[in-house]
Amino acid sequence: MSTESAHGPGTVYRSSIRRTGLVAAGSVAFVVAGGWMLIHHATSVKNVLFGALAVAFFGLTAGVAIGRLARRRPELVLDSKGLTHVMLGSISWTEIAAVGIREIKSQSSTQRVIELVLHDPAAYLARAPRMARITGKANRRLGFSPANISATTLPVDVNEVVRAMRRHHPELTIRP
Repeated sequence: MSTESAHGPGTVYRSSIRRTGLVAAGSVAFVVAGGWMLIHHATSVKNVLFGALAVAFFGLTAGVAIGRLARRRPELVLDSKGLTHVMLGSISWTEIAAVGIREIKSQSSTQRVIELVLHDPAAYLARAPRMARITGKANRRLGFSPANISATTLPVDVNEVVRAMRRHHPELTIRP
């Protein structure tokens, strides 16, 4: 991570190689498990569906993680104009109404994300990168903001990222 003044290049967060590598390895393992299920346990529609979904979803996840490891582009860049995220694209501070940390709970884990509450979510989705549009629309249907930054691949805690956001844009509203 590098940090300079709000007038300089900004704060740059590169993907955590360890975390991204673990995501890639875990995803590949689930692709293998899904493929094994398709080949050796295709005795019911449920098994075939589960295997196919595992291969498709975790194959995509593995591809994204391996791509991030290979390219080594910054995960997130903050500056006086706004932020640029590897998946979300560029979002200016004027588009962001507030920022908060949200915990998304599943049966076995909790994922922390930085939720960007946007003034005009539809305008963002209209110009967002393709994957961000797809996930953003799904997030909106579930009652979340379309723009969320996952803590999974960041090299620092989400609280540090929110503090850096505030340093670059002191007027930023932080939601509890």
